[in-house]
Amino acid sequence: MTRTVSQLFDLKGRTALVTGGSRGLGLQMAHALGEAGARIMLTSRKAGDLEEAAAQLQAAGIDARWIAADCGKEEDIRRLADETLQRMGDVDILVNNAGAAWGAPAEDHPVEAWDKLMNLNVRGYFILSQQIGKRSMIPRKYGRIINIASIAGLGGNPPELKTLAYNTSKGAVINFTRALGCEWGQYNITVNAVCPGFFPSKMTQATLDRLGEDQLAAHSPLRRLGDDEDLKGVTLLFASDAGKHITGQWLAVDGGVSVVTGG
Repeated sequence: MTRTVSQLFDLKGRTALVTGGSRGLGLQMAHALGEAGARIMLTSRKAGDLEEAAAQLQAAGIDARWIAADCGKEEDIRRLADETLQRMGDVDILVNNAGAAWGAPAEDHPVEAWDKLMNLNVRGYFILSQQIGKRSMIPRKYGRIINIASIAGLGGNPPELKTLAYNTSKGAVINFTRALGCEWGQYNITVNAVCPGFFPSKMTQATLDRLGEDQLAAHSPLRRLGDDEDLKGVTLLFASDAGKHITGQWLAVDGGVSVVTGG
């Protein structure tokens, strides 16, 4: 029998691991998954932030736990996978969201900063996807992987935004998503990417302070920045059976900025 819309979006009985989940976009996506019924494992570097985030989710009636780990370190990623599988059992949904940004002119961009971004924003996604995929999703022939890219990965930026390494890393995430979606489709694992536009966050605060909210919002046809609800719908689509026939795709959630710029 064909399922109803509410049944397709229902995540009861599912388990989700969300990296960079203690604040901002990661916490917003954790709320979306938990509100749909999933159990949540949060991770980020700082235990204090995670404890607060988990308490916030639990106050909303969501089964939420946390593990402190640095997704820029391979040993931490492997430990995160081990502990999550031990404590939660199989992982149905993996949200690769942990990331960093760096602003500097290309001619003066520190190589160590370039390496840091590639390591966290790309290599970390690969290692954790490999660990969870090989140990939990492939054996069961079921999984949903959501990679957080950015509209910065679709092309260049205005001259005032000097984020070459960030743009490059997010472009890599988009093609990582396409390639992995093709390879793991045979295991009934979908792999999709979300490309947010400008959302106010700790990572984007310096840009917001320098350029101002009004100037940034003016680039959007909707004339506003992203808010605390704007990623919930796409997260739930990619994580649930409502999106079971979508893989290797990216979707911009940017108020239309990428349409104007031709991304």
